[in-house]
Amino acid sequence: MRKSQQAEREYEKVKHQLENLEESVRDRCKKEFTDLMIEMEDHTNDLSEGRIPFLDYKTYTDRVFFLPSKDGANDVMITGRLDIPEARRATVTQALNQFSNLLNSKTFLINFIRTLERSHDFNARAKVYFASLLTVALHGKLEYYTDIMRTLLLELMEEYVHSKNPKLMLRRSETVVERMLCNWMSICLYQFLKDSAGEPLYKLFRAIKHQIEKGPVDARVKKAKYTLNDTGLLGDDVEYSVLTLQVLVQGEGPDVTPVKVLNCDTISQVKEKIIEQVYRNQPYSQRPKVDSVTLEWRPGSTGQILSDLDLTSQKEGRWKRINTLAHYNVRDNATLVLSRVLHPQHNYDQNQENHEERNALLEDDKVFHLVRPADELDEIKSKRGSIKDKSMTKAITEIYLTRLLSVKGTLQQFVDDFFRSVLCSGAVVPPAVKYFFDFLDEQALKHNNVDEETIHIWKTNSLPLRFWVNILKNPHFTFDVHVSEVVDASLSVIAQTFMDACTKSEHKLSRDSPSNKLLYAKEISTYKKMVDDYYKGIRQMVPVSDQDMNTHLAEVSRSHTDKLNTQVALHQLYQYASKYYDGIIASLDEDPAAQSKQLTLRLQQIAAALENKVTDL
Repeated sequence: MRKSQQAEREYEKVKHQLENLEESVRDRCKKEFTDLMIEMEDHTNDLSEGRIPFLDYKTYTDRVFFLPSKDGANDVMITGRLDIPEARRATVTQALNQFSNLLNSKTFLINFIRTLERSHDFNARAKVYFASLLTVALHGKLEYYTDIMRTLLLELMEEYVHSKNPKLMLRRSETVVERMLCNWMSICLYQFLKDSAGEPLYKLFRAIKHQIEKGPVDARVKKAKYTLNDTGLLGDDVEYSVLTLQVLVQGEGPDVTPVKVLNCDTISQVKEKIIEQVYRNQPYSQRPKVDSVTLEWRPGSTGQILSDLDLTSQKEGRWKRINTLAHYNVRDNATLVLSRVLHPQHNYDQNQENHEERNALLEDDKVFHLVRPADELDEIKSKRGSIKDKSMTKAITEIYLTRLLSVKGTLQQFVDDFFRSVLCSGAVVPPAVKYFFDFLDEQALKHNNVDEETIHIWKTNSLPLRFWVNILKNPHFTFDVHVSEVVDASLSVIAQTFMDACTKSEHKLSRDSPSNKLLYAKEISTYKKMVDDYYKGIRQMVPVSDQDMNTHLAEVSRSHTDKLNTQVALHQLYQYASKYYDGIIASLDEDPAAQSKQLTLRLQQIAAALENKVTDL
């Protein structure tokens, strides 16, 4: 009892400290928020002209379905390039069309999926990839895809309700159908993203990026002074000042662009900020990359090329410091010239040795930017005075937590706007969400042991966790932007808060709770209520009939299918049919419905036509 009373007192003490902190931080937030709003004003004006760099439907689905795969952007589904000899093209195309018809047989497809799921070597990653291939292959018939998904979900529910813990259903992508659901939501909510939730999400992303870049960011350890993530917090107080550079772009006229940077920025960071400002009306993929431009400073009659590492870089023992503007002594209002390098990999703008020297320097891992990592020697020293040092570090990190609070306060409005746009049933709710939530409610009634909390968890697993968290953590799935590791760290904290808001369980906070839970402790109850109201609101809406849902799905199929790499998806799916061929044939032979439709024969004919091609590859 004494222990628990002591813990209670500790908790109260921490809570009291936090409240005092918040009070002192609130004023700073107001100032920071005002500054941020003024600085974002120019950006918002850009937005009102429809300048949000939304990705087109194909790029969006490619990124959501295939970017996390092992090949990333080089995945054959994203590049769309199949290596088929000219002589075999016609045969292959014809066979793939027959395979497509075969996939449109529900009996065949269900047998195909079940056979794969029974195989021990068909792992979680393969399931996710297979489901995404299936989504593209069947995109032309989304009503049929939805029917398959429902059938498989009913089986999954039976399994969870009778033999497993029902609350865990849809938690992870452990089956093909769970990933199919995730892709289905991504397809059905694309328009909603463009019409409603996309703008607040983009503004939130921009605000985080803007706020982080206002303070020092260590280019090597990827930590920042302004962040929401305590593990990504720059622990040292770095002296810095803001400079405005006047930038001329070579070959693009006499206009000068003012760009705000910090004197502690590395040259690459300066280039990034310049490119961001000069090409701000272009999406990220169309802008020049950092290594394809050089930056020249002309303080006098001769110009000086600025680079991250060169012969002038300072050494501290075995460590080498990356060059910053302060290192070159670049002053406020200095004029810099940005020019394109024709061949970044053969960069002979300076003499050859200098270039090789720079490459060697960059590859050397004993390089630091703002914070020099402790050397072995330093570590031996620190072990002697370890207890004192440890208590000091603890105190120091807690002092820096006020920074997290001030960043949180500055960004609060943007976070709230995004949550509201996603969790507002009063406005437009995408028909897919209403349709699917009703399906879950309907099925739950058929099973006695499914309570309200379980239904809440199913809904949470199927929409907020499966779709929104993914979109929130990966803005580059929706927009043509680049997400740096530092921005990603802060987005993860907001995503975690969003996930916590969707759970029913209460988190008892203590001194040992992660700082991001403490950070949003006050708001979480408001967010939880928003989630509850959202689910209630959807339940009270007029149902979406099967007919309306099918009309909606047919419209999506009609609008976008021709842009997708359907043939490539069929070809990749056939690789699975080939790998598990014997199992599929055995499964079809045991199924009377498959026998009556001669599905085994059809698969054998397709295999005969495609097998040469498999060896060609």
